Amino acid sequence: QVQLVESGGGLVQAGGSLRLSCAASGRSFTNYIMGWFRQVPRKEREFVAAISRYGAVTPYADSVKGRFTISRDNAKNTLYLQMNSLKTEDTAVYHCAASTRGTGPTPNVNDYAYWGQGTQVTVSS
Repeated sequence: QVQLVESGGGLVQAGGSLRLSCAASGRSFTNYIMGWFRQVPRKEREFVAAISRYGAVTPYADSVKGRFTISRDNAKNTLYLQMNSLKTEDTAVYHCAASTRGTGPTPNVNDYAYWGQGTQVTVSS
């Protein structure tokens, strides 16, 4: 299995940028399709972006398309989420997740077996 630890969250003004990182340890990082999800209190976890094992396919939620970029460095066992033009509605706890499913990157939260603890992102107006 794989262990995931997120970092890089914080407080930023609207219009600003943050880069989240997710460090993976355990089995080979390239075994996993990776994803970013976010959650606010009393709501379900929401898909943000995902990336295939070698980075060729990167689907995004419509709400972040054009502002967020997912990437991975397989040599460093690390997943990233570059977030630009942040909006107050991007405020949430952001989680990285790993999937061993054979199909391509998926927005379905149930397809991901491994999760990090999350990192808080707060965007102020």
